[in-house]
Amino acid sequence: MLLATQLERVFIFKEKSEEIRLTDPNPKWNVDAVLNFYTNTYSILTTAKISAPKIKDDTVEYHFESVMGTKG
Repeated sequence: MLLATQLERVFIFKEKSEEIRLTDPNPKWNVDAVLNFYTNTYSILTTAKISAPKIKDDTVEYHFESVMGTKG
């Protein structure tokens, strides 16, 4: 009998040129709740969108991508 393994979720965003990896605060929360949780620490996430999940190195990666526009 095969058993399913739940992969760990990892949340990633870029601040300037640095990639910041965030741990899952609660595996029972949906991805929007996790984003909302981290906006208290990283204000840039208040305007972020969530990318589709990607499996990498036995984790499920979600990328928080800033949707702030630039003036030019």
